Amino acid sequence: MVRRKQSSVPNRGFRVADQIQRDLAELIARELKDPRVGMVTINAIEVTPDYAHAKVYFSVLTGNPVEATEGLNAAAGFLRNGLFKRLHIHTVPTLHFLFDQTTERASDMNALIAKAVSSRAQED
Repeated sequence: MVRRKQSSVPNRGFRVADQIQRDLAELIARELKDPRVGMVTINAIEVTPDYAHAKVYFSVLTGNPVEATEGLNAAAGFLRNGLFKRLHIHTVPTLHFLFDQTTERASDMNALIAKAVSSRAQED
């Protein structure tokens, strides 16, 4: 029987991603001065197992998503440095910002459903 080495701390990757999400939200809101980045919400973080890279999924409340993506990726080094000062882990991941279209897709689906319901009500 081959035994796998168990991680000394279970679910560490999830906890690191959660902490990165909280710290990034605070850093973006308080310290990032880029005018391209409006009101941004961090939706999810995916961290590679070796903590070298992190995909940061965000949505935009105000502003242009393309400009916000450019601004956040331009500020990735600054934000990583801010995380380095806050997190107590050996490797702080390189940040890659990706616009999350989930909320837009959900509103489009809700509009389609509402349209279908109203057309069915008119038929009856």
